[in-house]
Amino acid sequence: MKKSLLLIPLIIISCKKEPSVTETPSKDSAVVTEMPDSAVKADSAALRKKDSIINNAPVTKEVLRKGVMRSEKEGQIIRTADASQLPFTLGEEFTKDGQELVLKLTHYDKPTIKAKISTNQKDFNIRFNQIRLPNGDYDGPFGREITYETKGNGEVWLIIGKSNMASGNTKGSFNVSVD
Repeated sequence: MKKSLLLIPLIIISCKKEPSVTETPSKDSAVVTEMPDSAVKADSAALRKKDSIINNAPVTKEVLRKGVMRSEKEGQIIRTADASQLPFTLGEEFTKDGQELVLKLTHYDKPTIKAKISTNQKDFNIRFNQIRLPNGDYDGPFGREITYETKGNGEVWLIIGKSNMASGNTKGSFNVSVD
């Protein structure tokens, strides 16, 4: 009996040891990590290339410094980029039904805009729904590729979402390349 009384404190002490827990982020959460200065410089060099890739990867910290902003509200993802960064490829993901992406290109001064949506999913229901021109006019719908004459200079919007005239998956990852 006395020996068992001596074991109780040992058991309690060993149970109090905190287990090492690693948290696995869910699909809806974002992970932010500090990068060493050399990684930031390498990412900056990649962004200065002719065809930059802008997405939600660790480069995001540097991309935000370059003027590409992202916000999300009620199923609408809004990405804003200065047209001086063109051409670039932007990575995005729809995680809920009915989401849309509004890509706002500020200071757009070219006579035409070319853009393309690419995805690895065969049944992904996605297209350019509309384009908003600098004068405020809208046009659309389009397919997964668009070449459009933009009359005037200013802000051009590319609105991307599902096609109501087609079926298929509305969740997944995709890239938008803009020239």
